[in-house]
Amino acid sequence: MARAFVFVLDSVGIGGAPDAADFGDEGSNTLGHIAQACAEGNGDRQGVRSGRLHLPNMAEMGLSACANVSVPDAIDDLGAEAFGAWAVGRETSAGKDTPSGHWEIAGVPVDRAWTHFPDTQPCFPPELVDQILAGTGLPGILGDKHASGIPVIQEFAEEHIRSGKPICYTSADSVFQIAAHEEHFGLDRLYEVCAKVFELTAPMRVGRVIARPFVGDAETGFSRTGNRKDFTVEPASDTLLDYVSNAARNTIGMGKIGDIFSYRGLDEVRKAPGNMKLIDKTIEAMDDLADGGFMFANFVDFDSEFGHQRDVPGYANALEEFDARMPEVFERLLEGDLLILTADHGNDPTWRGSDHTREQVPILIRGAGFSGDHGIRSLSDIAATVAHHLEVPYKAAGTPMGAS
Repeated sequence: MARAFVFVLDSVGIGGAPDAADFGDEGSNTLGHIAQACAEGNGDRQGVRSGRLHLPNMAEMGLSACANVSVPDAIDDLGAEAFGAWAVGRETSAGKDTPSGHWEIAGVPVDRAWTHFPDTQPCFPPELVDQILAGTGLPGILGDKHASGIPVIQEFAEEHIRSGKPICYTSADSVFQIAAHEEHFGLDRLYEVCAKVFELTAPMRVGRVIARPFVGDAETGFSRTGNRKDFTVEPASDTLLDYVSNAARNTIGMGKIGDIFSYRGLDEVRKAPGNMKLIDKTIEAMDDLADGGFMFANFVDFDSEFGHQRDVPGYANALEEFDARMPEVFERLLEGDLLILTADHGNDPTWRGSDHTREQVPILIRGAGFSGDHGIRSLSDIAATVAHHLEVPYKAAGTPMGAS
């Protein structure tokens, strides 16, 4: 019995979203601008990478082809001729955030806008902060503004350790993020605080509360750990994971998939810090996925470590490292298996600010008889295609892409 794999390269957008201007993102193009920077020598970093962006394995699946459909002539070459199957994914959800993109990939577009906190300082409503302090016993909070995760930790870490006040911040996404030191504040305590904040913010339609633990000291520096935990509002209806699970098929989530879907429809979740360690775990898990099963994986470093940090060389290197591992993935595919690579939104590292960008995304397909150009598709067509391939009952959004 055939299996299916969907790998989300978090934030690897390809520009050209028809509604990008509505989000202030007209002209953004994550992959295109990275490739352009590399071609111009602005993607080089000594000891890390240099030269043109080279992604031969994903290019063979159709990455260059679908990128140039999205934005004509944006990418002249990524290292190989296309032999696979591809499409351009167009998000219809009301947001450009992680849950909206992933839920739509799983067949549940978000048609109602999330609550966002204003780009002011303070950004959180005073009454909400008062409720948080009363419900947790905290002496106060630090930050209380729009910020990128690593800089805001560097700014407030020492005061956080002295005062016991967690670092609270948000972004253009519907999110309340809380950073705290794993040893001085305690990891379990951080999770408890986040659970309470989620209890207060979920009725407000805030999409996520994210625990952002870190370690270190002023002398050696501070760094985030792999113990991030997302508290996410549940999808309003059954997703692809629910349909596959309800059909008594094996389901495995890799990375933060469990957090994004509130662990619904998943037999197990496997995590590892960093894309390379997670791809190691994913390759192992591919061998463990049962016949007829479905694996849903998220590779977050593209977004969290390089997109939000506006790090072009780092993003380019991460793409090339990931591409170099694809032959190992291909080797694990059995006859009849279906592999889809896609993304949930953009995060153009050449763009203003530090937030996600509204972009179209690649849909790269390998196996199960697929070939050629499948045009412009809804992200929900991915879910419908997987359900059709696995022959499980499915009533959510999307139309299957047909194998030729």
